[in-house]
Amino acid sequence: MKRLLKLAPFALLLPTLASASVVWKGDFETGNLSQWDREQSVSSSRLQVVSASVREGRYALKTIVRQGDDPINASGNRNELLYLSREATGSEYFYKWSTLFPSSFPRSSKWQIFTQWHHDGNGGSPPLEFYVVNDELLLRAGGSNGKIVYRAPLRREHWNDFVLHVKWSPDPRVGFLELYHNGKLALPLTKVATQYSGQRNYLKLGLYRDESIAPEGVVLHDGFTMATKLEDVMPPVVAAPAPVTNPAPSHPAPVTRPGEGSASEQPSPIAQVPSSSDEATPGSGGIVPDDPMLGTGMVPAASCGASSTGGTPLLVVVALALVAMLGRRKQAPAYARARRSRSPRR
Repeated sequence: MKRLLKLAPFALLLPTLASASVVWKGDFETGNLSQWDREQSVSSSRLQVVSASVREGRYALKTIVRQGDDPINASGNRNELLYLSREATGSEYFYKWSTLFPSSFPRSSKWQIFTQWHHDGNGGSPPLEFYVVNDELLLRAGGSNGKIVYRAPLRREHWNDFVLHVKWSPDPRVGFLELYHNGKLALPLTKVATQYSGQRNYLKLGLYRDESIAPEGVVLHDGFTMATKLEDVMPPVVAAPAPVTNPAPSHPAPVTRPGEGSASEQPSPIAQVPSSSDEATPGSGGIVPDDPMLGTGMVPAASCGASSTGGTPLLVVVALALVAMLGRRKQAPAYARARRSRSPRR
């Protein structure tokens, strides 16, 4: 019993350790922007924490950009949040978030960036960026002359659920990207440079677009999570239970009349997403002196989120094993006494 009590504290830690891979959350569940390090916006009304349209939890971010919004006196118009993650070369992370483009989101042949990992150098396009051109989503690595590694049709009024797996490195033989889009593997692991040499990256979320776009742009973001394990940003899909098969009856089966019984439904095949040949290049997103990093050297999505109970099954197994061990220790003395009582006395 004493041994069981000594092991109990370690068993209680198991559920906590199961979700220890979550590094940071910017999911707005605080009801404000306090999870993020800095804002780049012309007004607080351009970056709103809202509860009317969310993907998970209670709150999401509504980003609004109007022509002329230029809070840092650089190219383009923007309103963005910054998280100074400063991913080191050789580090590896999973990033999960959801983005919705309303029906009013402008259709333009110019670039509109909604998520980017910017470098801490002075000027130039970021080494990793998600953006929209016309009616297409694109992911590009390597800046303005880099490689578009993923593209998909833009669906308005639909939550796009992203899980991005990144190995950060300026070496294309070491760095890589892997993308899950709406719960499916959209980009298999692809070797590519994800950093510029000698520089670290930081996250920017919101909307940043070419200054020639006139209509108001609105984008919603929700659920941003940074972790070191896939299971803490995209829990496995639970398979549907197998149909129960009734045992064969011992008496003759009744005759089925016409019209009785039911037919099983078969799932329809998943449509393949067509690709487009249209593309445009986002302009350079120069960093101005007030940028915080300048010169530092530095699925099924509604259920997505960090697991807090992943260790529970293991806890049950440990507890049962300890109880069984204790039971065997109690049985041994009783068995010995029984043998002595049956043995003839000498």
